[in-house]
Amino acid sequence: MEKIIKPVSGYIALFLALAGMAISVYLFTQGSPIVGGILLFVSIICLPGFFIVEPNKAMVLLLFGEYRGTVKAFGFFWVNPFMTKKKISLRVRNFENKPLKVNDKIGNPVMIGTIVVWQVEDTFKTTFDVEDYENFVHLQTDAAVRKMAGLYCYDNFEDDHAEVTLRSGVEEVNHSLEKEISERLLQAGIKVIEARISNLAYASEIASAMLQRQQATAIVAARQKIVEGAVGMVEMALADLKLKDIIEFDQDKKAAMVSNLMVVLCSDRSASPVLNVGTLHQ
Repeated sequence: MEKIIKPVSGYIALFLALAGMAISVYLFTQGSPIVGGILLFVSIICLPGFFIVEPNKAMVLLLFGEYRGTVKAFGFFWVNPFMTKKKISLRVRNFENKPLKVNDKIGNPVMIGTIVVWQVEDTFKTTFDVEDYENFVHLQTDAAVRKMAGLYCYDNFEDDHAEVTLRSGVEEVNHSLEKEISERLLQAGIKVIEARISNLAYASEIASAMLQRQQATAIVAARQKIVEGAVGMVEMALADLKLKDIIEFDQDKKAAMVSNLMVVLCSDRSASPVLNVGTLHQ
């Protein structure tokens, strides 16, 4: 478990070390080389104990393999010179993961890219619970993306009952991704500030087919609206003609008129008028 410590000020220790060296030199000149030599040796031994901690960085301290604490305050400090020091950055970091090929809920291969913003929170876990915490972040993010993608469909073309998909449920999908990554990185003492999808597309081997399917779906939906509108217009035209008693249609004439109107209204090209110089029966 992380233990925060506040070591001795480096300025005080530096003053004492310099004073010890000055006194040792004085003792040498006064004919006390043994005492002066011991004092000089002690002063020199203390020098490796000095270190500097920059803002938003921490120093993990070990004494003969035993964890003694973490210094998170920034400044100039001194500790036991036999302590091993390891510096760790506490700054907020982010990385954009390259699009990863994964399978969605129904097995379609999709490409998902992610952006993760993270920060070291527990220096003890980061230092001793994982081998390489930066590589750990990347690998666990990939694993989290694979698991998250398997929970949702890319879209609802093949699953009409899917309320949340990778394309439509952006907020919920990002929240699910952030939660999954946070749980995986917790054991490394890393806090996930934000995780979101930055790139989403079908894999190249099915992208063309899926695009054609989307286009076909859009065309069918548009045609359906056109037909519904055309039926309404034909119905309105027949009712208006009957109401104003402009012309009386028998069933055959009515069927012919409905057929002609539907062709004109539903055609994807402009109608070409034909002039009839005979009777209505020709």
